[in-house]
Amino acid sequence: MYDTLTAESRQRRLEAPRVGFVSLGCPKALVDSERIITRLRSEGYEISPTYEGADVVVVNTCGFLDSAKEESLEAIGEALSENGRVIVTGCLGVEEARIRSIHPDVLAVTGPHQYEAVVNEVHRVVPPVHDPFLDLMPEQGIRLTPRHYAYLKISEGCSNACSFCIIPSIRGRLVSRPLGNVMREAERLVAAGVKELLVISQDTSAYGVDLKYQASEWRGEERATRFQELVEALGSLGVWVRLHYVYPYPHVDRVIPLMAEGKVLPYLDIPFQHAAPTVLKAMRRPAHQERTAERIANWREICPDLCLRSTFIVGFPGETDKDFEQLLEWLQVARLNRVGCFKYENVAGAASSELADQIPEEVKQERFGQLMAVQQEVSRKLLGERVGQQIDVIVDEVDHEGAVARSKWDAPEIDGCVFLNGETNMSGGDIVRVRITHADEYDLWAQPMES
Repeated sequence: MYDTLTAESRQRRLEAPRVGFVSLGCPKALVDSERIITRLRSEGYEISPTYEGADVVVVNTCGFLDSAKEESLEAIGEALSENGRVIVTGCLGVEEARIRSIHPDVLAVTGPHQYEAVVNEVHRVVPPVHDPFLDLMPEQGIRLTPRHYAYLKISEGCSNACSFCIIPSIRGRLVSRPLGNVMREAERLVAAGVKELLVISQDTSAYGVDLKYQASEWRGEERATRFQELVEALGSLGVWVRLHYVYPYPHVDRVIPLMAEGKVLPYLDIPFQHAAPTVLKAMRRPAHQERTAERIANWREICPDLCLRSTFIVGFPGETDKDFEQLLEWLQVARLNRVGCFKYENVAGAASSELADQIPEEVKQERFGQLMAVQQEVSRKLLGERVGQQIDVIVDEVDHEGAVARSKWDAPEIDGCVFLNGETNMSGGDIVRVRITHADEYDLWAQPMES
């Protein structure tokens, strides 16, 4: 069925099988890729950095938006063109018929977080050369991030019913990992040198609801599998802990004091998506309230350093000029630190695709530009207030021009940077005390205090 390379021929060539890997989409998909690569490496496979050097290529796809699906289909096509032997997995894998109609030569298609299925397909196409030696693997597994930070996935799936989202139909309903399992993985990562843990899931603040907060053993104690207990436990590890995808349920208020105490980073990634009640209702957003700005003000009273990151959708079906103006006014009042914006897209299978009053593309583009201009000014003022402050930053990379770092208010890849021009005697993962000297609408510049 497959043009396989036999284990015997591999041994004769004295080569380990090599797998290329293309990982698209969000950090949750990246964690899926890490798990698959960890399993393959434990079985003796090598990971190829190029198409040409790979015996087979695995493409981990994204299927959240139509634009992401197109990007995934293009990546599959590129892998087929450059290598010819391609296994597809990830969120777009649920649309196998669509994938095969465009790329009939793919060897196999599996869905999201189907780790065993992906590994089995790799075995069929490129059999391993020997039995696995698990003790040759680092205890923390293989990661695709720099050594000093790691994503920590605490659950799979989502039980919400947002009208624009098809994630529950792709990844299923919420399935939380017991607290003890999460914490033991976190401890292994810290022991391996990780200095920043980025907590991710589809709905982080719903953690443990599906398990009815059942007790889980960690460090000789029984602890509830619950959002607050998990944050408290992570805060005891002595590393930076950053919380992503936190819906603003009432119990989120309980972790703000932990941020004020320095147990976890004063950073909340909350996908508000909009501010107008009529739009939020049409979106079927969980935990949306009309007094959110007041609640944010209360959080900042407890933790003045709190950074709020969020994303918003403009051009949702039925969004009126009044709704959009309400969103812009809310942004100016809420003064969020970091904001991303998306123009609404219809997604096959999403309830919002069937809504009336679809917004023209030119209106979406105009609103996108207006929102980003308003937020840039908000961000410019907030960052300008940081000039002269002393803060800790974590270094991500160093080259001949200096170091690029991040503050406690910046997540990797999606937020701003702190530039340390001329500072070449640093290493990735260093945590350095600096004084902020300059700011623009997105980034900061600083000098080490010892300079």
